[in-house]
Amino acid sequence: MWPTVLIALQIVTHVICHGARDHSAVMARQWIAVLAFAVVLVLTDAEDAATTPKPKKVLETVMNPAYIPAEEKHGSYWKKSAASTLKSKLKEKTNKNKARNGILFIGDGMSLATVMAARTYAGQLDRGLGEENILEFEKFPVTGLARTYCLDAQVPDSACTATSYLTGVKTKYGVIGLDGNVTRGSCHSQLHKGNWAPSIGQWAIENGLDVGLVTTTRVTHASPAGMYAHVSERNWESDVDVPAECLTLGCRDIAYQLVMDNPGRQFKVILGGGRREFLPNVTGFGNNTGKRVDGVDLTELWHVDKLQKNVSHQYVTDRLELLKVYNSDDLPEYLLGLFNTDHMAYHLKAEDEPTLEEMVEVAIKMLSRNPKGYFLFVEGGRIDHAHHDSLAYLALDETVEYAKAVRKARSLTDESETLIVVSSDHAHTMTVAGYPSRGNDILGVVDTTNGGDGRPYTTISYANGKAASIDTDGLRVDVTKEKGFTERSLDYAYPSLVPLDSETHGGEDVAVFALGPWQHLFTASYDQSVVPHLMAYAMCLTDDQHQNCHQPERLTEAASSAVSVYPYQLLLAQAVISIISCLL
Repeated sequence: MWPTVLIALQIVTHVICHGARDHSAVMARQWIAVLAFAVVLVLTDAEDAATTPKPKKVLETVMNPAYIPAEEKHGSYWKKSAASTLKSKLKEKTNKNKARNGILFIGDGMSLATVMAARTYAGQLDRGLGEENILEFEKFPVTGLARTYCLDAQVPDSACTATSYLTGVKTKYGVIGLDGNVTRGSCHSQLHKGNWAPSIGQWAIENGLDVGLVTTTRVTHASPAGMYAHVSERNWESDVDVPAECLTLGCRDIAYQLVMDNPGRQFKVILGGGRREFLPNVTGFGNNTGKRVDGVDLTELWHVDKLQKNVSHQYVTDRLELLKVYNSDDLPEYLLGLFNTDHMAYHLKAEDEPTLEEMVEVAIKMLSRNPKGYFLFVEGGRIDHAHHDSLAYLALDETVEYAKAVRKARSLTDESETLIVVSSDHAHTMTVAGYPSRGNDILGVVDTTNGGDGRPYTTISYANGKAASIDTDGLRVDVTKEKGFTERSLDYAYPSLVPLDSETHGGEDVAVFALGPWQHLFTASYDQSVVPHLMAYAMCLTDDQHQNCHQPERLTEAASSAVSVYPYQLLLAQAVISIISCLL
């Protein structure tokens, strides 16, 4: 375009400088000059518009990435990438070993949109474009989809989903560890043992395995409670929450069930938050006190129970104490860690609290001592809480921390004998939208265009939640004028279409990622309640057993050092015995 403009200007200049000199000719030349400059201005505006396009339609958006990796511009790059993926897939072999160990990771509220946004966020933290990044569990070879509805709800809560993926039974909204015959909040249906749904944790204990749970929420919260509790109301975490008539009938709160009832009291590792649910309301921790009105200190009763069993045990309340346990030459047989009076702090706000990765490492070290194996439940629970408050920044960071814990578990285990399943309990209403350029700040505004009202909008937003999208002037909020957004405040709530006191869950399917023995079972689409049954089959915890369920137990380090003849001398002895048997 610009060569044409320059030629036109040269012609105009010639006319102005070399034309006739009478008054009328001079006036004409002046008008020609004015028109020429006007044309130049119009063309300049057109060039600016081409640089920063303002499409008439959204689908006409022109992208403006900071850069595109040079190799990705060539078709050969993507063909080689596909060939590499195909080659690795063809090398995969069906692993039908007995899964001695099983680890179930649940990212509470980790929707597929959250996974995509978190991977991009993590990649951008590493100064990459972001989209090409891969979270640890996305590297797992098998993926499926789980349907999350409750018996009575289209969009589920964490109570009915915990019952689903831990007991293999779908139930009603707000109910934990009980089947669909219960009425929420009814003590009578809670006490009827015919309604109880035992968890895979209990199945593991009955088969001689060790069991542990790790969470960043209160250990009495809905998800971890699915491991051990049978309660018709998820909010009955402490006795103060249970109606008096229910207490009189004998209904026990969730914290009490964890410490005093099976299978909770049999768990070798319990790590998370929620100290207040276990302590009487006269016990002080800084400005916090316990909640219990029965005067019982359940941490003390946990100690008494272990003394009566004559087993070593330890109760810890901060990161330093936990790391001392980890570095000890003499690990306790039982470990209880309650690191906050409420939920554990968000990773970006935590002080003196262990990370999820650190808790997982301690748990695996403790549970690995059992030659029969173990089952470990791990929850990254604060992804969900951040979403409920529309705190997208914190939700993505919690997801990245969750992925680090998965990476740690993978590094500490052998995939030939340990099945790791990674999933979520339900989705959220967060979306990633707007046609931003590649590499655009995932937590920023869309860079290619504004909304139809002329105002910028964020790539991430919520269908409902705390932060309204309409300002007091009746117009949509301009986030670029909000200090919390521009300064990347941890507590900035992203805009929500429908104003609610708390953002809700989403009803779409959640991903299931699997690695280890019988990982191939986790493909396709299925009800969430299938997950623990698949894990139990791989681990030989039920009557339905595969051909490798009777593999010999793995020797512990101490036992293997005592039996130094294994494997070569032992195999030789077996061969000699076989020959003698044939001769006889």
